[in-house]
Amino acid sequence: MCQNSFHSGNDGLKPLNTDVDDAGDQVDVVLKTLIQLQQADQALSQLTAQIESSPRQVKALRDELSQFVRAGEDAKLHLASSQKERRSLDGDLQEIRAKIAKHKDQLYELKTNEQYKAMLHEIETEESNARKMEDRILEKMLESEQIEKSIRDATARLESEKQHVETKVDALDANREAAERRRDNLLSLRNTLVAGLPAEIYELYAKLAKARNGMAVVEVRDGYCGGCHVRLRPQSYNDVRSDESLVTCETCSRILYYVPTDVPASDEEETSSHHQANV
Repeated sequence: MCQNSFHSGNDGLKPLNTDVDDAGDQVDVVLKTLIQLQQADQALSQLTAQIESSPRQVKALRDELSQFVRAGEDAKLHLASSQKERRSLDGDLQEIRAKIAKHKDQLYELKTNEQYKAMLHEIETEESNARKMEDRILEKMLESEQIEKSIRDATARLESEKQHVETKVDALDANREAAERRRDNLLSLRNTLVAGLPAEIYELYAKLAKARNGMAVVEVRDGYCGGCHVRLRPQSYNDVRSDESLVTCETCSRILYYVPTDVPASDEEETSSHHQANV
């Protein structure tokens, strides 16, 4: 049973052959349809996640670029503030130097030693203040040079950063559009598959898929359910292999199917690769 349940083709699925005569063939077609439907739903889930994540990825890229631009603007503001503070310090230094010069001129006008010593002390204090002011000005000069270098570097990188972001955004948009086209094709195929199933079987599949993380149909291997990995009772195992009725796992309720051992290895691997899950 189910030796050719699915093969590679458009969207990884092929239309079913529903021209059947006996109950065994009908069960086989239903199982093939269910397996293909599960494949389609899994692919749709992946495509939907990809489509929904694309705007978030684009926003993250643009936010990253905006942060880069804002960092450059902040650096310019910092530079302006540093230069303003340096100009203010330069003004203060000029006032101190003017005061020192005035006090030195006044030395020759003093009449007592006490006045002379007091003026010298005042001059020494002002000169000490001037040296401290010069150190602060030097610090501001070095700070401005570093900020200017960072601004030049950021300006040089800005265009390449913009191009980098736009290239990534274009790729994300292209991938999203391609995913939307594949999703539309799969939705059309899914509608066809659902229309080919009895209503009660589709309802069972939908209920199981929701409860079992999208894995409603699983393969039985060596007597074990491929979903919950619990060994089937011998009678249930025989029923699955007989292909006379749909069989569900008594433990996890998943719909079971069996791939005969004479199926070529490549076909069996392709079939089973879509049906590994835990309860």
